[in-house]
Amino acid sequence: MTEPCALLAESQPVRDTTSSDTAPSPRVELVDLPHIEDPGAVAPADARELSRALLTRLSGLEEGTAEYSYVRATLIEMNVSLVKYAARRFTSRSESMDDIIQVGTIGLIKAIDRFEADRGLEFSTFALPTIIGEIKRHFRDSTWAVHVPRRLQELRGALTKAADDLEQSLDRAPTVAELAARLEVDEEEVVEGLTASKAYTAGSLDMQLEADSPDSTLVRRLGFDDTRLTRFEDLHALKPLLAALPERDRTIISLRFGEELTQAQIGQRLGISQMHVSRLLTRALATLRAGLLHDDC
Repeated sequence: MTEPCALLAESQPVRDTTSSDTAPSPRVELVDLPHIEDPGAVAPADARELSRALLTRLSGLEEGTAEYSYVRATLIEMNVSLVKYAARRFTSRSESMDDIIQVGTIGLIKAIDRFEADRGLEFSTFALPTIIGEIKRHFRDSTWAVHVPRRLQELRGALTKAADDLEQSLDRAPTVAELAARLEVDEEEVVEGLTASKAYTAGSLDMQLEADSPDSTLVRRLGFDDTRLTRFEDLHALKPLLAALPERDRTIISLRFGEELTQAQIGQRLGISQMHVSRLLTRALATLRAGLLHDDC
C-alpha cells in the first residue's frame, strides 16, 4: 500500500511551465492516482490524513470519470470505521447490525458528496452527525410496524429516555404524571405517546405467552366473533315464522334447504310443476323475510 506521505505528495497538482511567445498560463494536470490495496485496513491516523488529501482531490475531479469513482470508493471503504462507530449507539434496537451499518454507509456517502474541503473542517466531525442522522431517519421512517405521526415517534424517544432517568432516581417505574412533569407536556399527550409506542413492533399471533405451555399462543387468548351465535339467533327467530307457514310451504323449504333438492326434483316429489314450486318458494321466503324485518323493528 502507498504510504500516506507519498499519497499526499502525489495529490498536489502539476503545473506546466512550458515557455511560449505569449505570457505563460499555468495548466493543472492530474497525475495517476496511487493504488491502495485495502482501504479498510488503513490505520485511523493515516486514514484521517489520506481522507483530507483525497477529499481535496475529489473536489477537483469531474463526476463520472474513472478517477472520481476511484477516489470516492476509496474514501467510502477507508471511512467505514466511522459508520461502525456510529452504529454501536444503536445496538439495543431490534434491527440487525448489518442493516444498521448498511444504512449508515448511505449517510457516509452523503457526507462525502456534501463535504467542502476548502472550509477546513475535519471530515469525521462533519460525517458522524450525517451518518447518525441517516440511521435515526431509518428507524423513524422504516422500522415501525404501524405508521404513526412523526410527533409521536419523537415523543416515544423522549418518553423512553425520561422513563429510564426517572426509574434510576425513583427506584421504581414512573407514573404518567411524573413523566408529564419531566417532559413538561400534558398527561393526555404522555398517554398518547405510550400508546403509540406499542406500534413500533408487531407480535406474531403464534408467539407463546408462557414458555412452559406450548398451547399458550396469543391467538388462543384473543376474542373473535362467533358466527354460530348469530345463526342460532336467526334460527330461533325463524322457528315460529316457519310454524305459521302452510304445510306444503314448510315441506318445500325443508326439501330445498334441508335436503338441497332442485326445484325440478321437488316438483317431481310433490307432483307439481317446477314453475309452481318456484312461485310457492318465492312467496314463502318473502313471508319469512317480512316476519324477520318486522321483529327487528
